[in-house]
Amino acid sequence: MERATIRELSEAVIGELERLGYASETIKLYQRLYRKLLRYADERRIPHHSLDVCHRWLRDSLGIDPTLVVRGNELAYKRNSYLPIRVCQCLTEWQLHGCLPLKRQGKLAALELPRQFKEAYDSYVTLCCEAGYSERGTYTRLNRIKRMLLFLDQHGVSSVQSITAGRISEFFRSQIELDSRTVATMLTASRVFFRHLYRKGFTQEDLSEKLPVVQANRKFRLPRTWKQEDVLSVLNSIDRGSPVGKRDYAIMMLVTRYGLRSADVKTLKLTDLRWTENVIELVQNKTRNLLRLPLLRDVGWAIIDYLQNGRPHSEYPEVFLSCTVPIRPFGLNSCALNAILAKRVQQAGVRISSEVPKGMHSLRHTLASVMLANDVELPVIASVLGHVTSEATSVYLHTDITRLKQCALDPEEVLANETV
Repeated sequence: MERATIRELSEAVIGELERLGYASETIKLYQRLYRKLLRYADERRIPHHSLDVCHRWLRDSLGIDPTLVVRGNELAYKRNSYLPIRVCQCLTEWQLHGCLPLKRQGKLAALELPRQFKEAYDSYVTLCCEAGYSERGTYTRLNRIKRMLLFLDQHGVSSVQSITAGRISEFFRSQIELDSRTVATMLTASRVFFRHLYRKGFTQEDLSEKLPVVQANRKFRLPRTWKQEDVLSVLNSIDRGSPVGKRDYAIMMLVTRYGLRSADVKTLKLTDLRWTENVIELVQNKTRNLLRLPLLRDVGWAIIDYLQNGRPHSEYPEVFLSCTVPIRPFGLNSCALNAILAKRVQQAGVRISSEVPKGMHSLRHTLASVMLANDVELPVIASVLGHVTSEATSVYLHTDITRLKQCALDPEEVLANETV
């Protein structure tokens, strides 16, 4: 979008925030800041957006240093500085790439990208946006590529065409302080990057075929799981007399009984519920593989209760919708399900150990660990969780067996072909 006005860009950004399912209060904060920016620009008769205008507004009107590194766990972070900087970033990123910037901003993000790589890097940013990666996944990929490009610049590489396999190998040798698994994932991102550059004509040869190979030593982080009484307390405390309660209970049942990933719950379609066959059939967001599960009786009735008595009338194909206006599905990258879980935990008066992650994914770990503790074979667990291979499931072998027996959920209920 060339020479777009600040007003046009701000309206486009607000529209995208709404599409992504941002909370209405968050959107109001963005709108308030954009009105202040527009007022500042109008007073100076500046209709069009530029980074310089945003920086001047931040300094002159808000007293904010626009070069501030914004990250929640660093001393430089100031909560009241984060959002004004981000609303400016949103305008710039939307003008350049037609997508919103990543929320995470660290030391690496604060460093300026070498000019000679900017066009190629921007092309890769567009690829990531179009590929539909999660915000966290996109952030990680871009950071890995930026780290490499900064190294190449420091070692005299003056253009994309000047990049050689030898220079790339030097970079990876310089990352010796990182564990092999991290380096292996960096190599994966680099292969995609260089393959993209070759296909787009930025390079004359496909450097992705000449990257080194690293044998990753897999180091597992032990899954941390919930206690039986905690999960049951949360489930039993949900008021199923309200539409919100019916929805939240059905969501919790899907996660605790099947270990579904949050993304798959948020995108679950009405057509994925095969009532005549008594199965749930969906394409997983992470693996794109088909997952087919028996429709358990308690899960089925929870969903039926929500659909008949709690779900707002809507043309949306997704099963789960917001219960307040505007009615819409959950944004794929939103933290809505984690927020639901946090709310229900608080209402139940349950105190979860600080060692246990508070997100929905920890309930997935719990299901897998309990099944393993009850001598369910890894291939069966893998099929229930939708793992591509049993290798991903084998991490649960490293968990202490006495802790597993304290977890929630009855594995027999998951494995039994009990149907509605």
